[in-house]
Amino acid sequence: MRYLDEYRDGASAARYAANLRAIVTRPWTLMEVCGGQTHSIVRYGIDEMLPPQVTLIHGPGCPVCVTPVGTLDRAFRIARQPGVIFTSFGDMLRVPGTRDDLLHVRADGGDVRIVYSPLDAVAVAEKEPDRQVVFLAVGFETTAPANAMAVLLAAKKRLSNFSVLLSQVRVPPALEAILQAPGCRVQGFLAAGHVCTVMGTAEYGPLCAAYRVPVVVTGFEPLDLLQGITMAVRQLEEGRHEVEIQYRRSVRPEGNAHARAAIEEVFEVTDRDWRGLGGIPLSGFAVREKYAAFDAERRFPDNAPAAPEDPACQAGLVLQGRLRPQECPAFGNRCTPEHPLGAPMVSTEGACAAYHLYRRRAAALEPAGAA
Repeated sequence: MRYLDEYRDGASAARYAANLRAIVTRPWTLMEVCGGQTHSIVRYGIDEMLPPQVTLIHGPGCPVCVTPVGTLDRAFRIARQPGVIFTSFGDMLRVPGTRDDLLHVRADGGDVRIVYSPLDAVAVAEKEPDRQVVFLAVGFETTAPANAMAVLLAAKKRLSNFSVLLSQVRVPPALEAILQAPGCRVQGFLAAGHVCTVMGTAEYGPLCAAYRVPVVVTGFEPLDLLQGITMAVRQLEEGRHEVEIQYRRSVRPEGNAHARAAIEEVFEVTDRDWRGLGGIPLSGFAVREKYAAFDAERRFPDNAPAAPEDPACQAGLVLQGRLRPQECPAFGNRCTPEHPLGAPMVSTEGACAAYHLYRRRAAALEPAGAA
């Protein structure tokens, strides 16, 4: 399959790994930003192909995982209200809040529906004019254009029964927060190709200059990642700290002008809380006053205090790259995909889910007595 099989070629991957071993002279630590990249790294054993001098740590690149518990609890309260149809992507249904998830809300009688696009939620609102339809709009900049288009479409159709509960976050401020954290070991980033397809790369240049770290925008297949790692290490070895694009088949420096215009029209930049990371200034989007009628936070006022997360869950340290999933005492026993303590174990882009799926299975298949 074009743009798939050729990026999973084993012989080419071995050549990239050999080239990397030839250029590295000292230890370097890189962080991949996207959860999709993390899953490819763990699934294909890319981290195990690297020379010992190169360390990969996993970043907070899973939007499901960084959605705050308070936002989820608020979503559950809205979904339980009479006359509400609550819509979301399927990967949000089992993400735990304080005591609940959307599947439990649905089992208790809430009208919770899976949609494949926020535009599907707008269509539901058209068909159900006597009920309020809420879409849980979660994601990085990648999903922001579609969420903005849903609001624009609802406004065009003059729907008074559609709103979005927004938990839309921005990547560059999160990377800066990681670099400012005490004890940060990150010396370079593999940035998410889909985010930069929308937003371009302009926001990463000042980050590179201020913190002297390279940022390489990569895709999600094994050869994308190996090439991106090689580009980042080469920069570090040469003392450079620039933005480079590996994922050129999708990313342009200017991004997608139409998508960015839709985001700018509907949303404004604001401070946001991140699950496991806390508050990060200017790290998210909020619905502009012009479209306040489509903001679920304003439509469903809620002053309930945010409850603390389960103290046994170490997801915050995993999302900061300070703890590998299998180093969490709850991993694989108290916390499993069937009974998750935190979002990284249940999200399709969560680091804990990746390790549980691929590394535990590999260990189970290892012959008895193997070294």
